[in-house]
Amino acid sequence: MAAPDIQKSKPLPSFVEEIIDRLRGAGYEAYIVGGAVRDMIHGRPLSDWDVATNAGLQEIRALFSGTTNFSLHNTTVTLVYKGRHYEVSTYRSVKNTGKTILEDLSHRDFTINAMAYDVVSGVVLDPHGGKRDIECRLVRAVEEPEERFKEDPIRLLRAIRIANELGFTIEKGTMDAISGMTELIGTVAVERIRDELVKILACRKPSIGFNLMLRSGLLKRVIPELVEGYRKRQNEHHKYTIFKHVMVTTDLVRPDPVLRLAALFHDIAKPRVRKKEKGKFRFLGHEKESAELAREIMYRLRFSKQVTEEVSNLILHHMAVVDYNPRWGDAALRRLIRRIGAKNMDRFLAFRRADQLAHGKKDEKLDLLWELEQRVRKIMEDSLVTRAFDLAIDGRQVMNILGLREGPEVGRILKMLVEKVTDNPELNTVDKLVDILKGMKREGEARHPSP
Repeated sequence: MAAPDIQKSKPLPSFVEEIIDRLRGAGYEAYIVGGAVRDMIHGRPLSDWDVATNAGLQEIRALFSGTTNFSLHNTTVTLVYKGRHYEVSTYRSVKNTGKTILEDLSHRDFTINAMAYDVVSGVVLDPHGGKRDIECRLVRAVEEPEERFKEDPIRLLRAIRIANELGFTIEKGTMDAISGMTELIGTVAVERIRDELVKILACRKPSIGFNLMLRSGLLKRVIPELVEGYRKRQNEHHKYTIFKHVMVTTDLVRPDPVLRLAALFHDIAKPRVRKKEKGKFRFLGHEKESAELAREIMYRLRFSKQVTEEVSNLILHHMAVVDYNPRWGDAALRRLIRRIGAKNMDRFLAFRRADQLAHGKKDEKLDLLWELEQRVRKIMEDSLVTRAFDLAIDGRQVMNILGLREGPEVGRILKMLVEKVTDNPELNTVDKLVDILKGMKREGEARHPSP
């Protein structure tokens, strides 16, 4: 049951020690549990801290009444200290035999998370062989996997996420249980599913997690639209099927949530628009359809409006430079930057490069893409107008010169000025823009003279 001491060379955070001291000082038990113990043994950086105790929720709140805290469910108090969260949980139990740390550990999800560290004695309680499974690089459910998954079905997805994060294998019995119980994921709040998906996307190689989801049947329950691209061949420009191309693209972009989501969904509608013409597959309009379908999926999974719009905008424009050649003028590139948004161009270029590389074929377009990147970066280093706010004059000056009242006509004129400055950046001075407006006023007076 007891494992060797955890290395004591790395001190605990002072607030974790304070939590344990305060609980023990009040006569309660207190152990560090969960991922923190796993990561200490595994030698990984520690970020999450959980303490288990036999104190009840009211007692925990009373002991830490001076610390900002909240409870999302009836077993845990989350303490907020210097912007970080620390969870203090009362022992888990489904029996009426009195709560103990061993009973608590028997109802945790996986053996590698079912260990408890006694800070005072320096001993790790390991009743389910978690340390052995860490050494064997296995994710194994505690005791009966079916029971653990029934207790909290989000564990079906969490097993895959943890295996992906740690580079572990899911133990056969646990994997069989996941495959046989996928329907339970439908009982889980979509926000919890979304959070696990985001964590999978943050892994070094998220394709491992999505392939495990595919193999188990979970992917069909969570994002069935992705499964539509499985084993669907593409045209001569692609080495891989739609699904594999998406997976390779997702692995290649950096772990920025917006980039990873854009990569995951960028070809989501391809199976629906795929048509064969003269023996070749074509996917006309897939970028527009994929942007719309991605928006639907992200709405379903309760992603924020901002993230949804950023992702769908990248997808909508991801084919915008597929036919780029050096003859494109700077004005065309400035319009591209304006459509995508200057703050999103770095993401767009990274996404475009990953998408091209994921074709799996040597392609001269990669050299052209490198040239495009250099040109775009140079344009963005110079004064760049992408919106009315960047103009040298504002709407009030437009109203004063043209004698207009506030309204949509002012916005239309500002948009027209942005277009002119996009073509000729040197026009973006107060004097030159005022001259343009005065010219418009003279033309209007000439067309509509006073009676």
